[in-house]
Amino acid sequence: MKMNYNLFTRVALREDLLRYNLQRGDIATIVDKHVGNNNEIGYSLEVFNALGETISVVVVSENQIEPLMKNEILHVRQLEVA
Repeated sequence: MKMNYNLFTRVALREDLLRYNLQRGDIATIVDKHVGNNNEIGYSLEVFNALGETISVVVVSENQIEPLMKNEILHVRQLEVA
C-alpha cells in the first residue's frame, strides 16, 4: 500500500528490525522523507522509549511501515539490551 506520510506522523513498523532491536508493531515518528533509486520512497524514523527519550533513528523503505489505526492499542515492552 503506497502512502504519502507527513513529517512527524507516528507509524508502526511492519516488520522486525533486529539490527536495531526493534520489533513489528513498535511505534516510531517520521522525521525525514527520502527519494531513493527508482524513485523509491524511504523515511527516517525516530524511535522513543516510554519516557519520550530517543533510543534509535533508523532509515526504512515505505513498505516497512504502516499507519496507526483507531482500533489499535499501544503496548509497552522491555527493550532487550543487545
